[in-house]
Amino acid sequence: MAGANEDLRRRRDQAFGAGAALFYDAPLTIVRGEGAYLFDAEGRRYVDLYNNVPCVGHANPRVVEAMARQQGTLNVHSRYLNEGAIAFAERLAALHGPQIESVIFSCSGTEANEIALRMARFATGRRGIVCTDGTYHGNSDLVSRLTYVNRRQPETDEVHAFPFPETYRPLKEGLSEAELCDAYLARLEDAIRRFEDSGAGFAGLIVCSIFANEGLPNIPVGFMARAEAMVHAAGGVVIADEVQAGYCRTGQWWGYQASGFTPDIVVTGKPMGNGLPLAATAASRKLVEGFRARTRYFNTFSSSPLQAAVGMAVIDEIEGRGLDKNVASVGAALKAALVQRKGAWSAIGDVRGLGLFVGVEMVKDGPAKEPDPELAAHVCERLKDRGFLTSNAGVFNNVVKIRPPLVFSQADAEQFLEAFDQTIAEPHG
Repeated sequence: MAGANEDLRRRRDQAFGAGAALFYDAPLTIVRGEGAYLFDAEGRRYVDLYNNVPCVGHANPRVVEAMARQQGTLNVHSRYLNEGAIAFAERLAALHGPQIESVIFSCSGTEANEIALRMARFATGRRGIVCTDGTYHGNSDLVSRLTYVNRRQPETDEVHAFPFPETYRPLKEGLSEAELCDAYLARLEDAIRRFEDSGAGFAGLIVCSIFANEGLPNIPVGFMARAEAMVHAAGGVVIADEVQAGYCRTGQWWGYQASGFTPDIVVTGKPMGNGLPLAATAASRKLVEGFRARTRYFNTFSSSPLQAAVGMAVIDEIEGRGLDKNVASVGAALKAALVQRKGAWSAIGDVRGLGLFVGVEMVKDGPAKEPDPELAAHVCERLKDRGFLTSNAGVFNNVVKIRPPLVFSQADAEQFLEAFDQTIAEPHG
């Protein structure tokens, strides 16, 4: 089978152009999915602990039926009245608080975040966007300017960054949690103030509500509520990127509920369509209509009957099966078990996360908490060999990222922990 995979890889390089990303030293040829599982061309089953796109499970029957039924009935662009698309927007908005009233649909998180950034700029009449220095929000020219600012690319006149809040590698050692919170807020305040000094003005703050790409850090208590107040006092808006955190990933519908703040604009993406391209930017009617008045935004494939039917089916599945409760219970047990292993293995520096999104930080021996990205990559490779698919992430690429579909079961978790123990016990290097 290795020969067939290599041939397919050569064809892929020709068809896609060499350099398109692939997981694992020996990439897998995946041909089928079911629930929390993926199957390769030889029929081997893998437990999927990475993909949050099929949040209600690969090949979910309810979603498949809704997709086929709607595509077999009607699928057009959004310039006709359609009950399904309107009802879906109403239902999505109702999953938030009263500050969210209207929705702009699109097809990807990148598109939805770009809409959010432009919306913030139109609403405030200013240009400056603040993000963290370890974030990622998408791939377009505008949105990619937020990626790893001050780490891989410099600040610009319109994008400033501040150090992402964390307690594991704090901004300064020896501070109490309250003092640490103050220190991070001071860096946020500085990023905002420098926009005022430069004349660009401050439009808004964008954060993943659980700081997923930063490595799921534990943040100082109260940081996000105080950051929200600071942003509003400066005349800006708060954008919550819920592409990874939303749709019950944390055990609650939205990551911002877990992090303790109320955003003005909410962006969702990947899980919404369970594989069908579907994303959304949701805000007050005033903010949405201000954007529409300035742009006449139109997306051929968004706000469609097909998106609506599939989007409704995903929400029905989450609510009908009580997947939020599954996420909370299985996720809590999984995290607790991994925390126990932190005490037994010096290579595990920290275990963090919420619900079914857990990060295991791999470090080198010694008190310095030196990141070990090579070990994290090795762990992911060996877990794959044992039938469990993960990846390494975080600002140092040293965090084993565990983010399975919401249907991931306690039995799946126990099997994973057995494979994890075997993998960590192996010699490395």
